[in-house]
Amino acid sequence: MPKRPFNPSSNRGERISSTVQKIVAEILRDNYGDDPVLGRVSIVGSESASGLTFVRLYYYIGGESADVQSRLDGIAPSIRRELAHRMDQKYVPDLRFAYDDTLEKSARIDELLNSISGDL
Repeated sequence: MPKRPFNPSSNRGERISSTVQKIVAEILRDNYGDDPVLGRVSIVGSESASGLTFVRLYYYIGGESADVQSRLDGIAPSIRRELAHRMDQKYVPDLRFAYDDTLEKSARIDELLNSISGDL
């Protein structure tokens, strides 16, 4: 069977990061759902690095919790091991977590727009 030609517009990275996002969300729900901090974490986005060496997972947590990032970084190796069992892929990318502050930014923009419209 001949090799498929290289397609630079291939969305393989997007497919893999989307699959990783879904599976990691399930792992967090199944294994850490009872945890008072990690049980409130929502995985809201993902992106893969070139070469698929790692996937950055964006998370959101309602309310304040200072130790979420360190907790997620600490459990990342065990999540990756579980991910390797659930994925049908030869190589499993490393996981990196990043806080997604989009909701806070959009709320701030709404406040600013409301204050401007109130002045008119």
